[in-house]
Order: sequence, then C-alpha cells, then structure tokens
Amino acid sequence: MSAFDDWMKTVQAGSENDLSGFLPSSDVIPTKLHAAMRYALLGGGKRVRPLLVYAAGALFGADSATLSRAAAAVEMIHAYSLVHDDMPCMDDDELRRGKPTVHIAYDEATALLVGDALQSQAFMVLSAADQIPPARVLAMVRLLGEASGSAGMCGGQAIDLDSVGISLTLEQLERMHQLKTGALLRASVVLGALAGKDLSDEELSALNIYARAIGLAFQVVDDVLDATADSATLGKTAGKDAADNKPTYVSILGLAPSRALAEKLRLDAHAALAPFGEKALRLRELADLIVQRKA
Repeated sequence: MSAFDDWMKTVQAGSENDLSGFLPSSDVIPTKLHAAMRYALLGGGKRVRPLLVYAAGALFGADSATLSRAAAAVEMIHAYSLVHDDMPCMDDDELRRGKPTVHIAYDEATALLVGDALQSQAFMVLSAADQIPPARVLAMVRLLGEASGSAGMCGGQAIDLDSVGISLTLEQLERMHQLKTGALLRASVVLGALAGKDLSDEELSALNIYARAIGLAFQVVDDVLDATADSATLGKTAGKDAADNKPTYVSILGLAPSRALAEKLRLDAHAALAPFGEKALRLRELADLIVQRKA
C-alpha cells in the first residue's frame, strides 16, 4: 500500500469518526430523524471533500481540530444535497452508496427533514471552531454558505433540473457543473487552507484554478462512469442520466473526448499547484484519484 493510500485511509477513518461524534445519537429525541441523519451520513462514500480539506490544510500547517470541523461541515452539506437530490421531486433515485436512499429506507418527509437538519448541523459544527481567529471562522462559514446556496450548489441543481431534455452548449454545461459540483469542491480546498492561515491573493488564485480544474474533472468522470459502469460498481443507478435525457459531457462530446478532457483538467490542476512545491503533493494525488477513479 502506498503512502498516499495510507494517508487517505487515515483521513477517511478519522472523518467517519468525527462525523459520528458531531451528529446527535440515534437514541436522542426525535429518534427517527437522528437515526435517519446517521443513515444518510455514515458508513459510505469516498469522502473526497474531507480529503481535499485535509490536503489543503497540509499546505499551511492547519490545526487538526479545525480541519476536522471543516471536513465534517462540508461533508454534511454534501450528504444533505444527495438526500434531497435522490427524492422523487428531483432525481428520483432508489440507490445511493450501495444502499436504499433515505426516502426509500424511511419516507419522503423524513428525507426532507434529514437534508434540512444536516445543513443546519454543518454550520453549527463549523462555527464552533475555536482554534483560529473568529474573523477567519466567520469567513469560512460565509464561504460554505455561498458554495451551498443559490450562487453555488443549489443554483447548479436548479439549472440541472431545468435542463432535462434541453440541448445545452458545452459552456452552459460547464457553468452548471461549476455550481452544482465545483462550488463545494472549491469550498473544501479553500476551507482547508483557511484552517491554516489567511490567504494571499496569489495563494487563493492558485487554489481556485486547481479547484476549478478538479471540479470539472470530477463531473466529466462521473458522466463517463454513468455511461460505462454498472450500478453495483457505482453504488447508485447506472445509466440514469441518459435514461432521463439529461445533458452530460458524454452526450455532448462523446466518450473518448470526455476522457481526454478529464486528463487535460488533471494536468491543469497539477500546473496550478506549482507555486506550492512538494507541500501540495496530496492535492496532486487527489487530482489523480478524481480523474483515474473507477467508481
């Protein structure tokens, strides 16, 4: 096992532990809601966003307690978005991370409340970071709010829902995914960095370029996998984008050009990290993981 694999497994296991600790116990009233929150958040997922938080934090020697809160907060936002995205009024899916989606395992009303509660919990967890100056905590809370709101993830989801059966240009598709997927990935990177220090304009610019590249690459690879992998491998319903007549990189560019675009974006991400030297090794390795993953 490589040093990167060891590091990744350590972060994933630590994040799982932290997430469990930051959630209410399932025996606390309302027990059904708390059990469903834990069902949605724990025991699955690649934890790409926490990995990005920790990798960016390594650039600036960030405090581990602050990183754990930032990583948990961004993963809670991600999990809430998946719970809502899977509901019948949105993407209407029955499988997530290899198990029934929350509205199937519980019910639609509970799924709606799970998403709401996880979003609130994310900001409670992040705002309680007390190892760094309060002004930087406030900046981190604002960053996560912007990334998950109408100018970020939710805005991208709205565009996605309005785009079913519509032909989009490549530029329109890219804009949608910069918001839907890219905004939260960027937030993960910048939150990790801010856990360590206030960023210079040059540092922030380099991280933004990196995050933009991996954010688009993540979606391009998702589209490729949706078209080529099976449901058991993906842990969610395969081929759903095509079945729902949704625009994707594969539907616009084709399979081979989409793979080529993902590789170009991987190289762009590496280039953006040049100013940080060897300290950015984990971020480079995560760019490779995002592009070369099989699920």
